[in-house]
Amino acid sequence: MTETDIMNLIRMNLSEAGFVVFRANVGKMKLPDGRWFDTGLPKGFSDLFAVKDGRIYFIEVKKPGGIARPEQINFISQMKKHGCIAGIAHSVEEAFKLVNAGS
Repeated sequence: MTETDIMNLIRMNLSEAGFVVFRANVGKMKLPDGRWFDTGLPKGFSDLFAVKDGRIYFIEVKKPGGIARPEQINFISQMKKHGCIAGIAHSVEEAFKLVNAGS
C-alpha cells in the first residue's frame, strides 16, 4: 500500500467520523522564464489537517517503516507547542489514536 493509499483511507475514515479533512497538496513547477514557483506552504507542513469541535489536527502520513524528515518533525513540534494535536500516522488506526488523544 502506498502513502497516498493510506492518506486517502485516513481522509475517508476521519470524514465519516465527522472531521473536516484537508489534504495539503504541495509542489513546485518551473515557470516559462526558468524560475521555480513553490506553492507556499512551510517546509514540513503535514500531509493532512483536520478540524472537529473547534480543534485542529495535523497528520503526517507515512507508509509502514517510513520516517519523517527533520522539517516534518519540526513542524509537528511547533504545532504541539501551540496547543494543536499533531503527529505521524502509518495507518488509519494510528490516525484515530492521534485524534482521539486530543479529545
